[in-house]
Parts: sequence; structure tokens; C-alpha cells
Amino acid sequence: MRASRLLTILMTLQSRDRVSATELARDCQVSVRSIYRDIDSLSALGIPVYSEQGVHGGYRLLEGYRTQLNGFSKQEIETLFMLGLSGPVQELGLEPAMSEARLKLLAAIPTSLRTHAERFQSCFLLDTPGWFTEKETVGSLPQLFSAIWQKYSISFHYQSWRGSSQRVVNPLGMVLKAGHWYLVAQSEGQFKTYRVARIRDLNILNQCFESETHFDLPDYWQQSNRQMEAELYSNTAEIKLTAKGLKMLSSLSPPYVRQHTQIGQTDDTGWTSVTLPSGRTEQAVVEMLRFGPEVQVAQPEALRFAMKNVIAAMHGLYGDDESPPSR
Repeated sequence: MRASRLLTILMTLQSRDRVSATELARDCQVSVRSIYRDIDSLSALGIPVYSEQGVHGGYRLLEGYRTQLNGFSKQEIETLFMLGLSGPVQELGLEPAMSEARLKLLAAIPTSLRTHAERFQSCFLLDTPGWFTEKETVGSLPQLFSAIWQKYSISFHYQSWRGSSQRVVNPLGMVLKAGHWYLVAQSEGQFKTYRVARIRDLNILNQCFESETHFDLPDYWQQSNRQMEAELYSNTAEIKLTAKGLKMLSSLSPPYVRQHTQIGQTDDTGWTSVTLPSGRTEQAVVEMLRFGPEVQVAQPEALRFAMKNVIAAMHGLYGDDESPPSR
């Protein structure tokens, strides 16, 4: 374990300009005192590591020092080959670079692990779109990637449900979610999300922007998802479900609704009271109709009234003929 930790510390020092003992202890999940001993061991092995005092101090390697260690484990090789499993790399225009990197990695690892790595790559496939959905066609990904990496502002027409509008933004990152690409950008001092498939006439401007040092893409995306779910299901509905309806609830409801659903008592007739998040009336009607005769809507009154109207209209379409169709 300690040998692995020493290697981790050495690789960290080589990849970063300066690292504090506290940061190393956190990354290695050991005490700061253990890091002090590890640094002493590295120095004893002839590794030119030295410390700098002060508020911004820490440990550094001698300028220009590099190690050629490449002792990959099987799990590390598997992880690296997982990076190039599917189409997103190709969509970003990075497939040639990924192929070259894969060849170099194969050449760098020991022969005994090479066959293992190639076999691992042939056994796994990442297919990002969901079932029964088509893969979106987006042609601007390479340009967006270039603008994000080089920190150039961009302009484009955005086709939302409100219509088309011109946007000028600072692109900060991209996210691939369930087969759909999203652009996260700063516009007028705010962070916003755009679906890349709705972007038209993309133009990279000859205008650089400053990095947002406090912006964290994974953190923003997580918070944005929570906010969107809360806004989408901002209301509450009180319904009753049969035993079959309760079983359907877990498969028909999205995770956010399941997490905030409260299941109450079951009455003498077999109906169970359920309180769950719901969206706008039009959206809630569609979701309730999926349960068929296994649901009764109690509240809100607007949703109950809308259900009555829809069901009455459907009854009018199918008539009063109660006899089954002949075969």
C-alpha cells in the first residue's frame, strides 16, 4: 500500500506545480504526518522533491525532473480503454487523436497486459441514447469543443419552444445526457444550458473571455437538474391507486416523483391514498391517464376537473357500444 502511495505522490507532484501536504493527505486518504514520512522516503530514494514555506507553499519537484514510470495495473488499463468506447469521441472530432493515443498506450504497457487490454476493449460498448429514441444529429460539436477549449465567445440562433433568437455566450463546457448534448455557457452574467441540437448558424467570434475560476461543471449540472425537476413538478396531487396501480407507480414515475411520493392508508375497497409531485395540469393529465382505471384523482380540483373532461371526450369518441369486437 505504501509503495502505491509513494507512486501516487510522485505522479501528483509531476503533474502539478505545487501541492500542499494537506492536499496530498486528502488525495491519499492518510494523515498529514504520513505524508511527511512519505516525502522523506522519496528524498531518500533520490527524488528531487523540496518544500516551500508560506501561505502558498507546498511540495515541488526540481524544475525539469520527470520520471518514466508507467507501471499500469490491470484495472488502470481497463479504465483507460473505457474512455474510447463509443461515438461521443467521434462526434467531438477527436477520433483520430483517440486512436493514436490508444496505439501509444498499447505500445507502452507490458506485453503480458496487451492482450488483456485488447480483449477488454472488445467486450464493452457504450450506447448512450435511451430505448426507443433516435440519436440526435448535431454537426457543431467540433466547433463548440474548440471554442470551449480556446475560450472564444460564440454566437448562434437558438430554436426554443418560444421561437428562434440570437444568442452571444461564453461557452464553459458540454454535457452528454441520455444521448443528448448540452452546452453550458455564461450569458449576461448568468449560467445557462442550451441543447446543442437546437443551435443553428454557430459562429466562433474573434473574442476571448476570462475563465470562470469559481465555476464547477459537475456541480452546476447537478444543481441545474435538481432545480429543473423542482420547477417541472412544482405542484402536488392527491390520488388513489389500486394494488395494480401501486405496482405501476414505480415504473411510470420518474426518479424525482418516486423520491417525493408519500403512500398512505388502504381503505376497505382496496384503494390506497397517494400524495405525489405533479406538474402543470396539462402535463399531469397525461401522466394520470397512463394508469388507466387504476387511478382516481382527488386533488387538486383543477386536475380532477380536467380528467373528467378528457375522459368524457374519450367516451364520446368510442361511443356506448359495450359489446366486445368480434374476431
